Formats: sequence, structure tokens, C-alpha cells
Amino acid sequence: MHKRLVNHCTIELSIIPQGPILIKSGQQDVNPSKPQMEFVQTYHKGGNSIYLPGSSLKGAIRSHAERIVRTVGNDERPNSDSNNQLWANDPLNDKYEYLKDQNQPDIYKKSSFTDQIFGNTSIASRIRIEDAYPQDISSIKIEQRHGVAIDRVFGSVAVGPFDYEVCTCGEFHTKIHLKNFSLAQLGLLGLVLRDLNDGWFAIGFAKSRGLGNVKIKYHKAVVQYPGCKLQNNQIKALGKQQTWSNTALLGAGEFLQGENENPYKFPFPDIQNTAIAAEKMDLNFGVKLTWDNQGENTVFNLFQLAVEEWSKLLTEEAAA
Repeated sequence: MHKRLVNHCTIELSIIPQGPILIKSGQQDVNPSKPQMEFVQTYHKGGNSIYLPGSSLKGAIRSHAERIVRTVGNDERPNSDSNNQLWANDPLNDKYEYLKDQNQPDIYKKSSFTDQIFGNTSIASRIRIEDAYPQDISSIKIEQRHGVAIDRVFGSVAVGPFDYEVCTCGEFHTKIHLKNFSLAQLGLLGLVLRDLNDGWFAIGFAKSRGLGNVKIKYHKAVVQYPGCKLQNNQIKALGKQQTWSNTALLGAGEFLQGENENPYKFPFPDIQNTAIAAEKMDLNFGVKLTWDNQGENTVFNLFQLAVEEWSKLLTEEAAA
């Protein structure tokens, strides 16, 4: 499925600490005046700056996505004669033996719902999260804290004292890219970001000690159909007879209706009507819909539509 690109969603957002957060560097500075646990840093805008690695964000997002789908499903593989979806695999015991010697469509269909989004040892991820860099480096506040690890048996100090640095203020900008997605997959991502904003899970080091709580501020979301054009106020697939309303939010299955075009069994129909009118992409090739957080044209509205398809998927699964 990665050989083609039928739809693509880019979500621009900021991550704002609501208290101390720390993404630890894997190295300790030789300078004894530096804390033992330092924030990961990189070169940005002419100098060194802390940042939130995309890999750390993706790990936290995937973990909570699996938690959500296990709430409504399970991590036990259905019987071979069952049409039920495997929602999330067991990461400790699943060795993916059932994916060996399979073709790519079968690997995708036998993979769990979360693996179909985030990838596994046999299929590539369809989601990409950029590193989150500070919007304004001068607004970043770093402070040093001290801690100890307590022995749970004796109640005495087991490790420490040690010191670590945390970020308590700032705004980190990033983008999330999702390609060849079903609307249910986009809906699950929206639920994960909602829960992160509500404080249901945190990011980084010492989450159980109160670190890692953040808020999400959406800037913009763009859904693109690179193989389409605008014609007579409709979205038309290039080289095909398929057309949709110019306000249609389309999942990948909508574009794969030709003979043998959907071996991966993307859901169909997979469409929601929006209040957004499509426009041409740059260079007048392709079509896009933009949610720019003006009035009712918000990223929240986009996720609401996608979650409706996620809810339909759950209903169909329960009825199967």
C-alpha cells in the first residue's frame, strides 16, 4: 500500500507543558556542575535548544492508542475462521510468527489495528511525527530538581540523591503526518490527542511522580488527495470515473474500488461530509481540504467526523 498515495493528513499542533517535563538525554555531561539527568538537546535556530523527539511522542501516542483499543477489543488473536479484528497484539509474547511467508496484503490484514497504523516488523508505519521544537527559545524555562529513589521494603534511600533538569514553560511545535489512512484510524489518533490534552497520560520521565503533563494547541489540519482534481464543484479521481462532493472527507478505501485495487481490504464506504470546500493544492495539482481553526472550521471538527467512523467500526465489530 505504500507504493501508492491516495490520501494524506497533516496536523500542525503545539505541545505546552503544564508543569515539569523531562525527555532524558542518553548521555551524561562530563561537567560535574551539570545535572545527572539532562534534557535532550539539538542545534536549532542558531544555537543549542531542548526539544521533544518525535520518537518519544510516537511511543507515548502508540501506547495509549493500544490502551484505547484494548478497552473495546482484546490482544488475543481471533480464530482463523473468525472475521473479527485483532485490535492490539501482545508486545511481550507476540513474535509475529503468523506473518512469516505471507504476501503484503495478507500481512496487513492479519496485523492488529494499531500495527496497521504504527507498523510492526513486517509492515511500515503510516504515521510520522516530527520532532517538536520551541516556538520561542526565550520562553523556555529550565530548572534543576533533586530526588532520591526509596527502597520499598526498608523505606530508606536506595539510590541518590540525584539531580535532573526539567522544562516548566514553553511551547513546542510539531506536525503529525498520516498517509493512506481510513477515517477510523484518523479518529483513533484524535481520541489519543484528546486524552493527552485531558491529562489521561503523560510524556517523558517520571510520569508517576507528576512530570510530563501537557496541553495540546491545534493550529491547522490539511487533508490532501494528490490523485484528484476539482471539476464542476466535485472531487474527481484522475484517470477514473469516480467523483465525490467537493466537501467530502475520504478514507483510503474510497479510492480503491477498481478490480483488484483493494487487496488490503480498506473499509468502504469511508466518507464523511464536511463544512469545508475543497481547493487546489499547490502547483494546481491535487485537491486539499483545510481546517484552520477559524470559526467552526476547527481541527476538533475534523476529529469529530473521523471518530464517527471509528464508532461505526466498533458497532460493526460488536454485531459480527
